[in-house]
Amino acid sequence: MRKIIEMKDIHKAYQMGTQSVKVLKGVSLDIYEGELVAILGPSGSGKSTLMNILGCIDTMDSGSYYLDGEDIDDQTDDDYSYIRNQKIGFVFQKFNLINKYTALYNVALPLILGGSTKDEALEKAEETLNSVGLGDRMHHKPLELSGGQQQRVAVARALVNNASLILADEPTGNLDSTTGEEIMNLFSELNAQGHTILIITHDLEIANHAKRIIHVKDGIVHL
Repeated sequence: MRKIIEMKDIHKAYQMGTQSVKVLKGVSLDIYEGELVAILGPSGSGKSTLMNILGCIDTMDSGSYYLDGEDIDDQTDDDYSYIRNQKIGFVFQKFNLINKYTALYNVALPLILGGSTKDEALEKAEETLNSVGLGDRMHHKPLELSGGQQQRVAVARALVNNASLILADEPTGNLDSTTGEEIMNLFSELNAQGHTILIITHDLEIANHAKRIIHVKDGIVHL
């Protein structure tokens, strides 16, 4: 089975005044194509830092990280932007939608930024919104949608580029338990279709939807 993520001995520290605070202490993990995996840990465990490195939002101090077979170390800022646009689909707790745009345009935007024509991008965005059950709301703006509907738009945006990895950071954190369950069921359906999904969470109930749980505590991974 093909590895989507291969991390070996990842270290990360931040400078806090005169002190260097170690956040990740030799993290190693593998994620395989087609997996639905949860990274579970309490606040302060290092899971958010790990997610930022996985998503090429932050860089590691040492270690090696291969994403879809590509060495992530020592890339340029433009390279990281390309990787984030083409290889990773992000789903955030606060949805991160642009309120002045419709759901359709929010989903089309990554394609337009990636060089697709507007017509091509809108066609693919419509298809993707239909696939997450939101075709009838595509012309509504985020503030005209419920929290669950906004998160479905965010999931569609993550899917639209056919990314190698869907990276979801506390995807149910702003939702009530019933709506959160619906979103987790959507992730399970997408995983059954072959999407590789990695969920970052502090909630064991959410993590239990995954097929495998990776525990993070005090900057150390427990597989």
